[in-house]
Amino acid sequence: MKLIWERGKEGRRAYWPSPSESPEVSLEELLGKEYRSEPLDLPEVSELDVVRHFTNLAHENYSVDANFYPLGSCTMKYNPKLNEELANLPNFLNAHPLCMEGLVGSIEVMYRTQDLLARISGMAAVTLQPLAGAHGELTGLMLIKAYHQDHGEDRDEVIVPDSAHGTNPASAAMCGFKVVEVKSHDGLVDIEELKKVVSSKTAALMLTNPNTLGLFEKNIIEIARIVHDAGGLLYYDGANLNALLGKVRPGDMGFDVMHFNLHKTFATPHGGGGPGSGAVGVAKKIEPYLPYPVAVKGPDGYALDFNRPKSIGKVATFYGSFNVIVKAFSYMVNLGQEGLRGVSELAVLNANYLNALLRDVLSVPYSEGVMHEFVASAENLGLTALEIAKALLDFGFHAPTIYFPLIVHEALMIEPTETESPETLEEFADTIKKILTDPQKYKDAPAKTAVKRVDDVKAARHPILTKAQLDAEKFN
Repeated sequence: MKLIWERGKEGRRAYWPSPSESPEVSLEELLGKEYRSEPLDLPEVSELDVVRHFTNLAHENYSVDANFYPLGSCTMKYNPKLNEELANLPNFLNAHPLCMEGLVGSIEVMYRTQDLLARISGMAAVTLQPLAGAHGELTGLMLIKAYHQDHGEDRDEVIVPDSAHGTNPASAAMCGFKVVEVKSHDGLVDIEELKKVVSSKTAALMLTNPNTLGLFEKNIIEIARIVHDAGGLLYYDGANLNALLGKVRPGDMGFDVMHFNLHKTFATPHGGGGPGSGAVGVAKKIEPYLPYPVAVKGPDGYALDFNRPKSIGKVATFYGSFNVIVKAFSYMVNLGQEGLRGVSELAVLNANYLNALLRDVLSVPYSEGVMHEFVASAENLGLTALEIAKALLDFGFHAPTIYFPLIVHEALMIEPTETESPETLEEFADTIKKILTDPQKYKDAPAKTAVKRVDDVKAARHPILTKAQLDAEKFN
């Protein structure tokens, strides 16, 4: 019921439409000590000064709109402004999740997004609740645990490759599983090693395909057979799905559960803490355990289904990062099937082109058939991977991922994505070459950024987290 405010001789007062339902109450009584009786004493600044201040601050930010962002395994690509406009339509932006009668259009978007993701991935059903990729991983593992428990099986081990994303073992451990590592051979899962570690205790194998080296697991069908024959499930880390859209579906490769990074693969903004969206897709046999509610389409239209007796329950407040979901839906509908296939083709082409441009200055240990990204090594180049990354900042390029995966020494993990032009890739390659022609010159880089070279050890041991600390540091 809406609270009504009136201004009278004794000041502003508030009451419910029916006085019997709530006693009359003053604004002061409502707000208590938080109510300010005097105007806040703020400095008077002209509008122009305010605009300049925040514009200059914005220029200090690094974004894909302004510069190249080759952050490996993170797909930092351009976010179409059309998606932003659609997500900001008033009926989406102002919808409240508790006002169900006003959410029919929003529920339809959720249902259609679930349907598109299921068709793209070859999965039977999708939940949009998880709020990030790692949250999606955790949700997927909870589904796997629920499935095994429902079938009376005590399986407490999750197999993770030595080249996996760090969130994989972290998510498995957080879900209560023991993490079992499987070794790689030539950058891919070693089949013989997998046979040694899989057992009746195996709940799942977590796999990224293509993996963090940018290589496609060519033995994926055999891997799926080995895991399934042991009674385990196959989990797909969807961080690198950018390379497979319209080409190969995880469901067809034998995966039972997967998460999508809507904020990566489907071009919604991410970084800086979010917002993200880690939607989870599942095979038919896992569908009963999905978090509730799930958007459904029935004879009476679109609705949210809460009646799921075997559900693992809710994993997020309400229905997920809805604003992100709208942007991802817009991206998929705008591009269509052919457009999404083109995304993957260009992502793979750009990675291979940049790999070829850098082949004469950087070593790429696992370079046969790279897909959307590749991992180079900075060993024996006169500069460490960290120093190359720092030097790139002076040229206006964001640094690539460094020192990951651990199976490549002095790793530089580079992902150009499909949205970059050949000219940008050539300029980036030329910059790497320029840095490596005179390594000593860039030992103390960056020198041109707002924050110069940081003492990494001191920063880790004595971080400056407040303005008072900063002022004290300057004084000293």
